[in-house]
Amino acid sequence: NIRRYLINPNQVHYHGQELNTTTFNLARMNLILHGVDKERMNLNNGDTLDADWPSEEPYQFDSVVMNPPYSAKWSAADKFLSDPRFERFGKLAPKSKADFAFLLHGFYHLKESGTMGIVLPHGVLFRGAAEGTIRQALLEMGAIDAVIGLPANIFFGTSIPTTVIILKKNRSRRDVLFIDASQDFEKQKNQNVLLDEHIDKIVSTYKKREDIERYAHVASFDEIQENDFNLNIPRYVDTFEEEEPVDLVAVNTNLLKVNEELVQQEQVLLSLINDFSESEENQALIDSMRLLLRGGHDE
Repeated sequence: NIRRYLINPNQVHYHGQELNTTTFNLARMNLILHGVDKERMNLNNGDTLDADWPSEEPYQFDSVVMNPPYSAKWSAADKFLSDPRFERFGKLAPKSKADFAFLLHGFYHLKESGTMGIVLPHGVLFRGAAEGTIRQALLEMGAIDAVIGLPANIFFGTSIPTTVIILKKNRSRRDVLFIDASQDFEKQKNQNVLLDEHIDKIVSTYKKREDIERYAHVASFDEIQENDFNLNIPRYVDTFEEEEPVDLVAVNTNLLKVNEELVQQEQVLLSLINDFSESEENQALIDSMRLLLRGGHDE
């Protein structure tokens, strides 16, 4: 789908790196199926976090698109504190969650005029400790341009809802556009699917960068700072729909009316019972029905 928004996709060169050999081969096959010539793709089978990009690869890219493994483990070794990708932030992503390690890797290789989009679990928006420190630093430099909440169950292999974080370098402002697109999807057999109309709505909202009730909000840096740099989308986009207020007087009036009708119907039923032949074989049944209608208490 991303190719629909490229000015001239035939001039785009694709560079990528993937640790898992099977996924690496699938990526090459996917590019071929989408009409990308061999001369325009350069993929490596390697460990992105541990080895970074091969030296012969371009240093920075016009566009970075990432969908890394969510909350994967990594070494978080002390040597990475002097790695140019991470050193300016003073903290490393925790060993049990490499999400920000992948994010900072991609951001480091982004051109000054480029745009980056990365898909991650929602935890990166609000978790604290080292992740909170890194998130705050990114916000203070104005690197986070937008946060887009996606529906659950749109990726194979996981049903969790995810978020797309858009990052840029050298922004002149530090506001953040929040888009809650979590309810826009088509439910199919085993998967929720983003249709073209849903994607177009997200792209249009991103371009306009305006508030849309229950869908989008442009939060100032001061507003984000007041929220302790927590980027959890519901803090900024209120999707709650209030229910109509209940008229208690009307409800009480209706209950009284229903009770009156019940009493009338009971009287009609008792009258029918009395008219029923009170033979010995029917008498027990009649007594039981009378008892039930009187609430289980004999007179």
